[in-house]
Amino acid sequence: MKVGLFPGSFDPFHNGHLEIVERASRLFDEVVVAALRNPQKSQALFDLEERKSMLEAVTAHIPGVRIVSVSTLLVNVARDVGATAIVRGLRAVSDFETEMQMAQMNHHLSGVETIFIPTSSKYSFIASKLVREVAHFGGDVSAFVPKIVAEHLVAKFEGSASEQDEQDGKEEE
Repeated sequence: MKVGLFPGSFDPFHNGHLEIVERASRLFDEVVVAALRNPQKSQALFDLEERKSMLEAVTAHIPGVRIVSVSTLLVNVARDVGATAIVRGLRAVSDFETEMQMAQMNHHLSGVETIFIPTSSKYSFIASKLVREVAHFGGDVSAFVPKIVAEHLVAKFEGSASEQDEQDGKEEE
């Protein structure tokens, strides 16, 4: 059985990610989407369980997809799920250098190959960081993320927006 492992922080999961999962599902018997805690990134907006729950909901229509959330070395996850390849999406040429370096390290550590799937041009500009920023300032992100993710973003930032308004009001006094 061919198992593709699609790892990422997915904070939040967006339509570019979804496209990669859908395309990978046509290449592998099973696609394991792994929400990872990335220690090199700042504080996560959604905790691992929230991300796992959203991932399960937005990929439910794709046969052969399994969701895991972990906080460990990627090659350990690959071994644990029996991955035959790691799947990575590429938005632009600028992604390639970093992705290639990670692919070579992962191969050296585990022997697992990495397969790159280029994102279609309609999603190539979407990044989780940009989605978080737009949502934080009350912008409409519904064109960039699945509906359930948009709902979670609105809920997450409604609370922080009212807290920020209260803080701004105190500073003005």
